[in-house]
Amino acid sequence: MAVPPPQILSQIQESLALRAPAMIVTIYGDIVVPRGGELWMGTLVEICGCLGISETLVRTAVSRLVAAGQLVGERDGRRSYYRLAPGARTEFATAARLLYGPRAEANGFLIHHAPGLPEEVVRRAGLGRMGPDLYLRPRHQGGIKLSGLTFGAEVEADGQALAAYAATLWDLAAFDTDYRAMIELFSPLLDAQETGMPLSAADAVVARLLLVQVYRAVLLRDPRLPAAALPVDWPGPAARQLFARLYRSLSPMADSHIGATFIGRDEPLPVETEETRARLHALASELAS
Repeated sequence: MAVPPPQILSQIQESLALRAPAMIVTIYGDIVVPRGGELWMGTLVEICGCLGISETLVRTAVSRLVAAGQLVGERDGRRSYYRLAPGARTEFATAARLLYGPRAEANGFLIHHAPGLPEEVVRRAGLGRMGPDLYLRPRHQGGIKLSGLTFGAEVEADGQALAAYAATLWDLAAFDTDYRAMIELFSPLLDAQETGMPLSAADAVVARLLLVQVYRAVLLRDPRLPAAALPVDWPGPAARQLFARLYRSLSPMADSHIGATFIGRDEPLPVETEETRARLHALASELAS
């Protein structure tokens, strides 16, 4: 007997240890920013409650995000509204291009020399440490700008040697594990959606947020190496296909619920905008390619 979609969703939620601050940023990036940017605190509390995050945790997380310069709040009468701060919005715009934009393959590698790069910068830029102050970096359009010297790198070895070397610079096994875990977690829900057992509109919002949260967590850590540098059974493309298919499948019901229940400044958030349509179009184009 097939497992009902609400039960599948419950199993997904139970398997995840959600942190309120990260989930709130996901809510803003996926739902609020492309629909004007502001959300009533009451709506934020309600959707976080559906995700299993208590009102106390939400209010504490919002206060900390404001203090950290990631959220900006305003009061209008008895209501409070919050939006992403400019810095956080810029950061999520980068993440949004990876999540919803056309997939861009790395075009070879660069060699980068920079003394004393903080580990956080090394991680965010997807650098592989070759030696003291020396890094290998996949060449991506619009990558993070770094101080130091950057040199072009031409790979002359065969693909097998390149993949073996890349495995010594990046913890590809960890990304492999995370992508496969995501596929295992969400595949039953995709199967249910595509075989005529869709979620309710409210549950579709929850499911889409969880999908974005899980995929975003691994995608932003993945250095996204050229295909020749990856193992032959690399699960990244399969995870990408699952994300695109399930995101599009959930969106009609999810967006309808957002337009009916999410309150922005003075009025409900729109069901769709030019930006939300562009996201769905980009994912559809990717699936068709």
